[in-house]
Amino acid sequence: MTASLASPLPERSISIAQARREWIEGDADAQGTRVEPWLLRSWQRCLAAGRQPRERVSFDPVSAQAAVRVAERNRALVAAARPVIERLSRAIADTRYFAILTDADGIVVDVGALPGGSDPAARHARDIARIGVDLSERAVGTTAIGAALAEHESVWLHRGEHFFDDTSVYSCAGAPLFGPLGECIGMLDLTGVQVVERPELRHLAALSARSIENALLQQHPCELRLGIAWPGSAPGADTEGLLCIDADGYVAGANAAARHMLHQPLGAGLALNCNDLFALPPQMLFDAARRGDPVLEVPLWSGLRVQVRPQLAGRPALSSQGNGRTRLRDVETALIRKAVDEARGNVAEAARALGISRATVYRKLRRSRRAG
Repeated sequence: MTASLASPLPERSISIAQARREWIEGDADAQGTRVEPWLLRSWQRCLAAGRQPRERVSFDPVSAQAAVRVAERNRALVAAARPVIERLSRAIADTRYFAILTDADGIVVDVGALPGGSDPAARHARDIARIGVDLSERAVGTTAIGAALAEHESVWLHRGEHFFDDTSVYSCAGAPLFGPLGECIGMLDLTGVQVVERPELRHLAALSARSIENALLQQHPCELRLGIAWPGSAPGADTEGLLCIDADGYVAGANAAARHMLHQPLGAGLALNCNDLFALPPQMLFDAARRGDPVLEVPLWSGLRVQVRPQLAGRPALSSQGNGRTRLRDVETALIRKAVDEARGNVAEAARALGISRATVYRKLRRSRRAG
């Protein structure tokens, strides 16, 4: 790679240098440069900690005892991430970028394939791509790793946007990783040394992070797994929500897509039942999974509908004998019965709650009895 290709674009280099003079060095004559808010916050945290850009960065590993504890805590994360990192390494092999996986404290727990050679760029890569090295913001200043862990969002960072001069050879994309309860458990980083700026890697890092989260969720203990998508979406797509349900119908885990689709928080100590999410009894989801129904169209309490793919944990998906339409009828009947029960048998009150006529309630209940 030639020096001209490895260097940042002139206008980008000038903008970064001007921003550093204004925000890090306090140069009053360099005002007016736009800086990403998350980047400025990271620079300010480094300055508040008494750090200076010209300090040397040694990329120290944690102690041997600490490394053992980190490895044990992150065994499941590394196992879930390994296939994703291998695919990533093939995808970015020709760009001289490489993948780094860290825990929630910024400690490296796995790395992808590194670019070969004995040139300075390869040596800089080996400095950071070592399991057990502390790449947190407190240790190495502003990086995609520290910023992603602090901001809980994906970032792109190029050369001089790093706080320390010693880290200005790197360009990196980072995306946080969230566990089944929505807690930040680490991050995925794609880094290159003295390379062409590739801000599109931010998108690749974010998608790959979601794949790792989904793989973790597939291994999470539960009784029932639900794939959730908006009507018309392809089953198994990257945008699909995933929910883990325990034997009592409570949510045991969810991915980011499910939390966004259902507009529900999830965390330790928060008891969220299927009844809080779906306008149908949870038992219907378990029954559908046992029958092998591929897709149910399920109403939410908001009035929206979602497609749900139910699957019993530990059991492969079964083929369905139906086309899904009769199952929607079952859902409607269950909702009506539930409304009537809650109204203590008062059909008029149940009809008002559902927004339908009493005649419709009677007709659908009669039809369900004939079908049974």
